[in-house]
Amino acid sequence: MKFLGNKKEGRKEERKKKERPTKKSRLKFYLAKAGIDSEKHNIPKLIFKISIITTAIFLILSIYYTFQTGNFSFYYLFLLLVIAAPLIFIITILLVWLMLFIIIDIKTYKRKLMVEKVLPDFLQLTSTNIRSGMPIDKALWYSIRPRFGVLAKEIEIVAKQTMSGIDLNKALRNFSDRYDSLMLKRTISLIVEGLSAGGEIGDLLNRISLDIQNQQIIKKEMAAGVTSYVLFITFATVLAAPFLFGLTLQLLTIITKIMQRIGPTVASGSSFGFSKVGIKVSDFKVYAIISLIVTSFFSSMIIAIIKKGSAKLGFKYLIWFMLFTISLFFLFSVFLGKILGNII
Repeated sequence: MKFLGNKKEGRKEERKKKERPTKKSRLKFYLAKAGIDSEKHNIPKLIFKISIITTAIFLILSIYYTFQTGNFSFYYLFLLLVIAAPLIFIITILLVWLMLFIIIDIKTYKRKLMVEKVLPDFLQLTSTNIRSGMPIDKALWYSIRPRFGVLAKEIEIVAKQTMSGIDLNKALRNFSDRYDSLMLKRTISLIVEGLSAGGEIGDLLNRISLDIQNQQIIKKEMAAGVTSYVLFITFATVLAAPFLFGLTLQLLTIITKIMQRIGPTVASGSSFGFSKVGIKVSDFKVYAIISLIVTSFFSSMIIAIIKKGSAKLGFKYLIWFMLFTISLFFLFSVFLGKILGNII
């Protein structure tokens, strides 16, 4: 009896192992959600090549620099090959994987928005086809239009699955599972329940389409109502912050020059005196650039949340914010330097 029990437990464990998705299958699933064909692109192999090339470039530049400076030694070469090169390789792999998942997440979110945007029009067209006497599977197939983009491709997959013998309800569930969209999941759930109950699917699809359109209109009105907040955050990040940092940098430069002229002289019989400035101009410049980058990051995320309801699209604004803020910081520094320099 114990032998039979152990055998059953072993079979259950084998089944669980088979049911668990492997890393390769999970990566394939995430790439499919982002619309990337995993068969055409061998992502792990590509990342490995990028890491090898980056490490090789680092080694070549390091050895060349040491030869130029005349500080080359076998001890340095040993540290470079044994410690620095593996670290660079590992860090590169981690950074590339991180960037890959960020790109996949953004592409997945954009695909979700594209599907939600055209979903009401597709449902209305499908409703019209059903009312004309078509069954729902044919109505879905004949509703495909090139202007529906991603949704058209997904419905093609659903139609092919139903033609190959898969149940329509299951094919629709698989379609909704590929997107993290509450709107799409609710729509598919209502369609599946309507099919199971045997109700009038044409009227149901039309009502769902009208509800989605009303939701989209409300979202646009809400986004238009908070435009003033977006303008204020943009002004504070792109103009005010670079101007204030540039002004502070020039004031610090002027104070440093004044201190260098006066020197650490102390008036005779008085405890009053001048000392060196505690902050260096170069250190403050680095601090200002880092602060502007951090401010740009959080501002872009906040604006994306206000306008689109998700921080994922903030990376679209981040690059522009960083370029404008840092460029304006240097421009304001030069401009204010000339004005204050002429006054003083």
